[in-house]
Amino acid sequence: MNRQTKHNSAVPLASQSADKLTADYLRVRQDTEDLCKGLEVEDYQIQTMPDVSPLKWHIAHVSWFFETFLLQPFLKNYQVFHPKFAHLFNSYYETVGTFHPRPQRGLLSRPTVQQVYSYRAHVDQHMRELLASQDQHEWEAICLRVLTGINHEQQHQELMLTDIKHVFACNPLKPAYQEQDKSPTPDKTPRLNWVSHPGGLLTIGNSGEEGFCFDNELPAHQTYLQPFQIGSRLITNGEYIEFINDGGYEHAEFWLSDGWATVKARQWHAPLYWEQQDGQWWHMTLHGMQPVKLNAPVCHVSLYEADAYARWAGKRLPTEAEWEIIANEQPVKGNFRDSGYLEPVAAGADIGIQQLYGDVWEWTSSPYAPYPGFRALAGSLGEYNGKFMCSQFVLRGGSCVTPVDHIRHTYRNFFYPKDQWQFCGFRLAEDL
Repeated sequence: MNRQTKHNSAVPLASQSADKLTADYLRVRQDTEDLCKGLEVEDYQIQTMPDVSPLKWHIAHVSWFFETFLLQPFLKNYQVFHPKFAHLFNSYYETVGTFHPRPQRGLLSRPTVQQVYSYRAHVDQHMRELLASQDQHEWEAICLRVLTGINHEQQHQELMLTDIKHVFACNPLKPAYQEQDKSPTPDKTPRLNWVSHPGGLLTIGNSGEEGFCFDNELPAHQTYLQPFQIGSRLITNGEYIEFINDGGYEHAEFWLSDGWATVKARQWHAPLYWEQQDGQWWHMTLHGMQPVKLNAPVCHVSLYEADAYARWAGKRLPTEAEWEIIANEQPVKGNFRDSGYLEPVAAGADIGIQQLYGDVWEWTSSPYAPYPGFRALAGSLGEYNGKFMCSQFVLRGGSCVTPVDHIRHTYRNFFYPKDQWQFCGFRLAEDL
């Protein structure tokens, strides 16, 4: 494995404090375990579809990441916890060995949950030793990999909540992950206004001068935008129900060709987790089955559904460049995991642009592709983002299960256009 890790960042990573790095590492590691409080041991094992991973696998995989990319190359005389864990908990890194097939992760009754937590403790103990050593020769590479591992674990924390929701939704008992706290529910849906932008030659992407970012956010570069306007808030459940009632899932003219084929093949007629009970729409949430709140953002829709709605409404989805230019002018605040709601909530006032951050990941019309001048990280970590730059689309802004300190206006998430199980929604845009 290549020990060298080049990064397109102007920030000297060697300036990172060992104490701060250790504190951040331990905080995020504890956050992962806190997300599992209240779950039963049986909940850790289930895999309900290939895209869903068992909680046990997530918990082990993020430890494998630190063991593989930090402890083995940088900590002298380190002994791996178990020689076969490298195969079981590698996700997709071809350059570091073999991996267990993703659809078969739910078939692994062993290692046990207790053994997986012992593995985490083993890795944490040795990570403390590594960070305390402060090897100046290797410190910059260590810092980058620790920060990458911390952010990687936060991504898996979000996936854990996404996956446990799918697991519980497939259970006829429809159990709740947590009891519902009262979330903000305004009496009416704020008016959908339009925020205009003159376009022009503009800069997007991350300059690498404001701390950690992933390589797919680099480099900052210029792009030209035509004048456009973007919706002041996310599209709501109530508005989406109008699309359903108007035969949105029954008219091919609203759909991209592959989207229409997917509608027919999967028999879609509403967002994921929705079902009708006595003429009213209900949906599965992390609080169990709940009535659909008409003024909350629609969630668990694919790119195909978002695009079809936009066509039905006579609009389009924003590009990722349009979204970023607007978001760059706004503070990073919203309904994140830290709020405790764990579901999208309705927008507030009618004034200004809202919900750019949190609530739902926002589909854009932009394919996930490299920026001009993109360079993947050297070595095995170059597989983290770059090799997925094909056949997927970019989402922006984070969701109600994203940690607030994980997101920024240049952050690029990506999923396949058929994917529904992530907390995905959308807003509209149009040309001027």
